[in-house]
Amino acid sequence: MLDLSRVLDQARIAELPNPYFGKVRDCYDLPPTSQHPGGTRILISSDRISAFDRILAAIPYKGQVLTQTARFWFDHTADICPNHVVSYPDPNVVIGQRVQILPVEMVVRGYLAGSTSTSVLTQYKKGARQMYGHTLPDGLRDNQALPQAIITPTSKAFDGAHDEPLTPAQIIDQGLLTPAQWDEVSAYALALFARGQDMAAARGLILVDTKYEFGLDATGRILIADEIHTPDSSRYWLADGYEAALRDGTRPPSFDKDVIRAWVNARCDPYTDPIPEIPAKMIAQTAQVYIAAYEAITGQTFVPDTTGATPLDRVRANLAPFFTR
Repeated sequence: MLDLSRVLDQARIAELPNPYFGKVRDCYDLPPTSQHPGGTRILISSDRISAFDRILAAIPYKGQVLTQTARFWFDHTADICPNHVVSYPDPNVVIGQRVQILPVEMVVRGYLAGSTSTSVLTQYKKGARQMYGHTLPDGLRDNQALPQAIITPTSKAFDGAHDEPLTPAQIIDQGLLTPAQWDEVSAYALALFARGQDMAAARGLILVDTKYEFGLDATGRILIADEIHTPDSSRYWLADGYEAALRDGTRPPSFDKDVIRAWVNARCDPYTDPIPEIPAKMIAQTAQVYIAAYEAITGQTFVPDTTGATPLDRVRANLAPFFTR
């Protein structure tokens, strides 16, 4: 039985240097060393869940699930692309090389799916056939596999701006990436996605689409950073039931972790109104969805780390070697 009282809602640790607090991660920059001349960053995944540009709640074990899912994939793709990982001092924490994030988010799609304004399905249903530098054929159905996986890059939005669709020509013409960098990150992205789809298929899953963030280390080498193939950065469908859903024109079965988002959206304007208190039962259900996703994706049993009086106490203890005061 899960102890749902163990929540890491924040990881603000005064003894750690150079803090940066994001929507779901609390980060600290460590100084350069001879081994890592660009410095390293402590990235602590909290259990906060974000939507509508705000924090909605904290989901027990969500941070551990995402950190350990990304770890699984970093370990299984290191032969394809170098990554930022230095070490994992805690189940919710990765220490990574500090990188200069490239200003292009690499979104790879294998299916005509999605609901956002930048998704290929949304644009296709509006009549577009040319998008992101690709030409799609007529006659595709909602959620049908594309003829081949495609990269649909967007601008990397900062400070509350919105992602904008880009073509490879725009990326190069605007100087966002050099031609050589575009060639390298696009090759990495397609190879990572192919590995992800193959491994997901072996687990009875369909990796539908995902996003990758790449950055430059102190030497100018391109690394993959952030996270990879997690339930938050990727869309997965359950292979069992996909064909029937495609035939019936319904949404394929998936890890439905958007129940909180839908619940909030049905009760207020989530961009302007106060967020109503989310029922404990829904919090518990969402925690179980994340854990089920971890086990389905990795094939491993989720083992919650219950050491320490609280998750924050445990994180503090594991990061004590990095304290500067």
